Amino acid sequence: MDKVNIVKGWLDFANKDISCAKHLLGMRPVPLEIICYHSEQAAEEAVKGFLIYYNVEPPRTYDLEMLCRMCMDIDKTFDKLIESCGRLARYGEPIYPLEMQISHNDMRTAIADADHVMEFVLQRLQLAEEISPDDDG
Repeated sequence: MDKVNIVKGWLDFANKDISCAKHLLGMRPVPLEIICYHSEQAAEEAVKGFLIYYNVEPPRTYDLEMLCRMCMDIDKTFDKLIESCGRLARYGEPIYPLEMQISHNDMRTAIADADHVMEFVLQRLQLAEEISPDDDG
């Protein structure tokens, strides 16, 4: 599989995770932890896709801040994402009941942060012809 298709695969996973997170908003009660987890996963997958595009093998980690710093080695403008990645990072590890207090505001922020990271990555890839959010993967 060529690099562009691998990157598309990561972006497809990211789109599926953020779509899942937004779909879960309709549940009652709203599964805050699961929505935050899927939001973190979406951002993580997008960032890993960026690294792969630039021939950097992403480590098997949920450490979104570390992954963002790796992207900063390629493109210094990723410093604009460090705050969003830092907020999302706490949701990357498996969340067990009652271990973390998550509010509705935390959940909304997680979705917004994931959207921001994903849009930023897509813009930086500069592959409008080859990779776009509308591709089927």
